[in-house]
Amino acid sequence: MERDGQLELYDRLAARLKEAHSRVRSPQIPQSARVPLARKLLVITAASKHDLADAERRLERLMADVDEGRFSAGRGDVCADGTP
Repeated sequence: MERDGQLELYDRLAARLKEAHSRVRSPQIPQSARVPLARKLLVITAASKHDLADAERRLERLMADVDEGRFSAGRGDVCADGTP
């Protein structure tokens, strides 16, 4: 039974990661933020191999930041309007 729950969590996380990667490639994300965001998504993807629940929490936080316009542009956080 526990294995079924893990499979459901894995399927849900895989779908959310796929959606997150699509959103990061969207034109609404500044070019300067795409690479750092993609790297964060790759780290979350790698973490999912060891701890699905933690990876899901990390993805949720990252996507909340993206939804609120907080993008990492390498040297610091940059909002969607370009302000630090």
